[in-house]
Amino acid sequence: MVPHTRAPGTPAPLRQAPPRASTPLPGSFVLIEDPSTRGFDGGTVLLGGSPLRLFRISARAREITTRWRTGAPVGSNRATQLLARRMVSAGAFVPRPVAPTLGPEDVTVVVPVRDRPVQLDRLLGALGGLACVVVDDASADAGATKAVAERHGARFVGLPSNVGPSGARNAGLERVHSALVAFVDSDCVPSEGWLGPLLGHFDDPLVAAVAPRITPAAVRPAGALARYQAARSSLDRGPREGPVRPGSPIPFVPSAALVVREDVVTGPELFDAGLRGGEDVDLVWRLDEAGWDIRYVPASTVEHDEPSTLGSFLARRAFYGTTAAPLARRHKGSLAPVHVSGWSLAVWTLVLARRPVLALATLVASIGILAGRLAGLVGDPVSVATRIAGGGTARAALPSLAGLARAGSPALLLGLAFRRTRTASALALVLPALGDWVPNRDALDPLRFAALHVADDAAYGAGVWAGCARERTVAPLVPRISWRSRVWSSRALREGLEPGTASVPPRR
Repeated sequence: MVPHTRAPGTPAPLRQAPPRASTPLPGSFVLIEDPSTRGFDGGTVLLGGSPLRLFRISARAREITTRWRTGAPVGSNRATQLLARRMVSAGAFVPRPVAPTLGPEDVTVVVPVRDRPVQLDRLLGALGGLACVVVDDASADAGATKAVAERHGARFVGLPSNVGPSGARNAGLERVHSALVAFVDSDCVPSEGWLGPLLGHFDDPLVAAVAPRITPAAVRPAGALARYQAARSSLDRGPREGPVRPGSPIPFVPSAALVVREDVVTGPELFDAGLRGGEDVDLVWRLDEAGWDIRYVPASTVEHDEPSTLGSFLARRAFYGTTAAPLARRHKGSLAPVHVSGWSLAVWTLVLARRPVLALATLVASIGILAGRLAGLVGDPVSVATRIAGGGTARAALPSLAGLARAGSPALLLGLAFRRTRTASALALVLPALGDWVPNRDALDPLRFAALHVADDAAYGAGVWAGCARERTVAPLVPRISWRSRVWSSRALREGLEPGTASVPPRR
């Protein structure tokens, strides 16, 4: 974990999570194998998780993981529960609760709102009688907000001056006395039964927060912009469940709808009131730093109103971009536009330079080096190394280009003005758009999808650059290049390989 530094006046450190190594996963959970996990050597070697890790497990542990794949619960055996903890912490398996002990009566909903009485009325009606605290963040007509809150039986808190969503949520949290607090923005509408899939995860003492899937609210008739946002909403983290942590496939979740364990906070502030945007990313990463788990559960859905005009859509994207630099100040090394293997970067650089033989030689060399480090750890080190190095290089190409193009879009747009750089700049802007269009081809035709995608990236990139100028940092523009990850390290792979154990390099 990269150490984080915090600016003066920001929230006090969160309560530390229980020790991970000695905290078993409750036996009532069932485990679902993550799609990234692959087995080798008859199932005694597992490759998976995020970041990618290699596990050697005993024959007994293999029998246990086989039962998990059939839907059997973790069970009451402590050794099995500790094995489950290791696999879940690494991301090789995803936990699902079966019989939650907490219910809706253990939840208080905090709603920050400003000048949205109609949307607030819609939200409170959808919450179905849950205990609610409505925090009015200095609306122009606070009386209208208060009337809506009181009509639904919610507690009303009026702030004399605008403090932003973070400050409003903190003000609401001060009035919460339940075990859990659900933060839901006023422009959201939870689906029926949305809390059910979330609450059971808090039976795990290491879980601090659980997030539902945020989907764009349906618009009728749906124009090109609405269809594009339905396919590529910045708040929608997708259909795949999993752990939320920096550098993972789900690096953050939005605070538009988020359920948090109330006692993780040690002081009056949970969110950083100094952040007018990006406060959700900051919170999730601080929780992760304190040793807590955050889980994303797309089985629960909450609809969110998206911008209805192109101008408001691009303005929001630009605003999101401005949050990157302040977050980079608080979380060193976590805001790079892309984190890529140096070997993969070398291979693709040679491909673009039209040096296919050298590119292939570099790829083969990386596979050979990794296979040498895996020798004695797996039965077929070349096969495993090819999957890691070769597959990783292929999968990293387009996402890496997309991340660089998004953050560097102002420079790419400038490059369109010059003949020598026009083609390369155009390809860098359009290829990620077409890559995103392929799985969403039913949403919109490729021409309009690509045009909106480029505009989206350009607005976000402009915001990133503006934020960098204001914060005097280039951290969100500089890629992170690593030549040796944990899974490449023979020392890391050999640690903890005693018979009957699973090798899981520590997260902290």
